[in-house]
Amino acid sequence: MEVRVLSAVLVGLVAVTVVTSIGAVRLLDRSGRRWSAVLQARLVMGVPWGTLVVICFVLSIYLFVQDGITAWHRPVVIPYRAWSYFYPLGMLTAPFSHASEGHLVGNLVGALAVAPIAEYAWGHYPRDRGSASFSSWRRNPWIRALVIFPLVVIGVGLATSLFALGPVIGFSGVVYAFAGFAIVRYPIATLIAVTSAQGALMTVYRAINQPIYVTTAQASPPSAPGWATIAIQGHALGFLLGFCCAVVLFQRRGVRSDPVRLWVALVLFGFAKSLWAIYWFRGSETYVLYRGLGVVVVTTLAVLATLAVVSSDRPLFPSSTGGRPASQQTSKSTWRPLELGLPSIRSDESPDDSSSASHSDARSRSGFDTDIDTESSTRIRELVGDPGGRLESAPTAERSTNDGTIGSALSSITRRELAFVAIVVVLALISGPALPFNIFVLEDDSSPGEESITVEGYSITYAEDVENELISFIDISMFGEDTAVETSGVIVSNPDRNIWDDAVSANRLAFSGQSTVHVGGPGWRESVTAFRQGWSATGGETAYQIWLQQSGESAQHVFTSEPAQTNVQLAGNNVTVVPDGGAFYLVVENVDSGAEESVRIPMDDGTVEAGGVTFEREGSRIYGEVDDTRVQVANRERYNR
Repeated sequence: MEVRVLSAVLVGLVAVTVVTSIGAVRLLDRSGRRWSAVLQARLVMGVPWGTLVVICFVLSIYLFVQDGITAWHRPVVIPYRAWSYFYPLGMLTAPFSHASEGHLVGNLVGALAVAPIAEYAWGHYPRDRGSASFSSWRRNPWIRALVIFPLVVIGVGLATSLFALGPVIGFSGVVYAFAGFAIVRYPIATLIAVTSAQGALMTVYRAINQPIYVTTAQASPPSAPGWATIAIQGHALGFLLGFCCAVVLFQRRGVRSDPVRLWVALVLFGFAKSLWAIYWFRGSETYVLYRGLGVVVVTTLAVLATLAVVSSDRPLFPSSTGGRPASQQTSKSTWRPLELGLPSIRSDESPDDSSSASHSDARSRSGFDTDIDTESSTRIRELVGDPGGRLESAPTAERSTNDGTIGSALSSITRRELAFVAIVVVLALISGPALPFNIFVLEDDSSPGEESITVEGYSITYAEDVENELISFIDISMFGEDTAVETSGVIVSNPDRNIWDDAVSANRLAFSGQSTVHVGGPGWRESVTAFRQGWSATGGETAYQIWLQQSGESAQHVFTSEPAQTNVQLAGNNVTVVPDGGAFYLVVENVDSGAEESVRIPMDDGTVEAGGVTFEREGSRIYGEVDDTRVQVANRERYNR
């Protein structure tokens, strides 16, 4: 009771101190900036409504589709992964579903940190505030905030699902898309948001959720390294999608970032978010990390991305006229002496659109009284060329640079466009490998185990050293690695949904002794628990057996391991632990004659005899005794549950 009261007090203190700290800084800020005005300049009421709508949408998927509202820490995961193009439910739900409560919170906190920056950069008001913002439904700030922004986010999420490699799940691809979009416009702010701000938000959340946390030192189950648990390809895909969208948008708006800030933000983001962790799964819980290659890729892409945003618009291969087509060179050199006596016009105006004020400005700048009528000035422009470099009366010069040849095409592409094309090619290379893997089709007889449990089309079994059908679907060999991968553990398959998942590894089950797998679909769920029992032979291996039990049903025996022989001899006899049919036996074999005699392992404090050897069980240990010799021959496998 005292702990609960103290926890409640601490939660209140956390909330009060955070709010007070923000208020104090606001009072101390004497720069004259009104943050509310800054936010309201681009966001309706200064609130990132689109971000809030998206977060609520993702949370609702976890609660009502994955049944997190019933079991917050144990959502239904398997049917909501992106298994195959032939399983639409998984493809549609994977980018918004999550594997656990921690997975969900981490992605939502990340979205809360960086999505408002992306939404602010995009803006609820397309140009200026005022009546123009409501001239059509696409320019209506509320529509842009509550409808268009969430729909674009959902579209990006579906893209990350369709082109991600493997059965991905989670909103992180979209979070990285937010970061890729925002970093183009606000590089340093985005970098701070995804590193420091995200960590701070997560700490505050944990302080409110668990103000007092007690833990003890204990063994950890076998698990993959941290970098191997991250969908690096999906994260890079999302980041580059957001980045490319931002480059196109802000180029249209005429906005460019500082190259140094952008490059620094891109490099540090790539390292901080482990985009360098290029790895391969070799099978048998073995992973290969290409760290050196990853560092090269991150630094190279940072340079290319910076060039795609801030590089010049000069042609890649300048012509002999100094980098401009001949028509531009002629018009520019001719226009300057004449512009003192002609009305100034923008390149997108016709001479007739120039105002009388333009004439006055031209005369005042030149110091001459030029009374050239509009018709005359128009004729001069047609003969000489407009400021944009277009010669109406010089077809020969125009044809010299626009023949439609490869050379002319290359000469017209700018350096910034070339860098952007390179980024798009990288995006295609990242997305391409997902296409053959996502056409995965599971055969009907795909369950690898001898015995299995069937639940509404799902087959759950246990098998060892079987081919991973999901990875081995396409046979590829490269750099000493291939896709012929074997796996062991609890395997879930469903031909109707094209699902094949090694849900619980053999090592993890050996560590914990039991593990539960949740299968299901929209509106239903079912649990199947795997149990392991085993006896370890002294100086030898472990003999074990596996059972599966559906919720509310009796356990079913599904797997038996190889026998385990001890490294001790008793009166010329070898002792072996043999699993069989759900029971364990001690087999005594005479070394000289080869005669065998077996007996079932006794109950606690029980005694049995076989082959002249007396076996006595004391708790989890079994001792063999012959005359005055007594040694331990086996002990029951212990688990960390």
